[in-house]
Amino acid sequence: MASLRVGYVPEHFSTPLQFAQIHGFFTRQDLEVTLIPYPSGSGHMISALNSQELDIAIGLTEAFVRGLHADHATGPSYEIVSTYVSSPLNWAVSTGVTRDDVTELSQLEGRKIGVSRIGSGSYVMSYVLAQQLGFQRDPPFADWPICDTFEGLRKAVNNRSCDAFMWEYFTTRAHYEGPNRDLKMIGNILTPWASWVVVKNTKIAQDTMNRFQTALSEGIHYFDDHKDEAIQFIKNKLPYSEQDARDWIGTVKFDIASPRDPITKAEHVLRTCGVLPSETSD
Repeated sequence: MASLRVGYVPEHFSTPLQFAQIHGFFTRQDLEVTLIPYPSGSGHMISALNSQELDIAIGLTEAFVRGLHADHATGPSYEIVSTYVSSPLNWAVSTGVTRDDVTELSQLEGRKIGVSRIGSGSYVMSYVLAQQLGFQRDPPFADWPICDTFEGLRKAVNNRSCDAFMWEYFTTRAHYEGPNRDLKMIGNILTPWASWVVVKNTKIAQDTMNRFQTALSEGIHYFDDHKDEAIQFIKNKLPYSEQDARDWIGTVKFDIASPRDPITKAEHVLRTCGVLPSETSD
């Protein structure tokens, strides 16, 4: 039985992966899978892949595409093998609940944008936002304070360590109202590509990866066929209300498919934004 260390972000998007583990789909493929949560996101998983702490990771397309183009002494330590979520990600742009100095997206040019890590989705998408808004400053923001986790980002905008940050909308929504209210939303942006991918350490054999993909696909099919169970799992195991889970589940599409088109789209936009070097300078 092959053993695999699989990194994931402990959010609602992990539900099909969790179902594959809970319902024994990995075991049926003769795989012993250890799921390792990375609440600080895709940038942390890239570091773990580079240090050989992970075999497989599931995370944000833009972060993993950027990571492939980072400086590597011996080449990238991972490769993107498939999509995981084919629908776009809705990034909410948030600031502190009492921040009267930040009320709209146009005010963010030259400000401090909090990120979980440099190279993470929250970092990369700040450039996409700046490009869409036509910011002229180079770089578009004064700094990217590293806040590690969603909790750290929420604290940072309220203590003014940063001015705004970007995070998935449904994860953030509970903090815009009610007893957990510590944020206000000033805008949002959708990724112009399939939003999540599956990557593997280059040392993992293709046969092992194929079996993992088969089991993960079964987890996705189970999710699609058992939406009520998925909603209750998200409500009981993750920090989301039942209404949040119901609203989100109608917006997401999971799909194990070729990553070629999402990678191409992400590379093009990230080159346009200056996150990746232009093709003429490669």
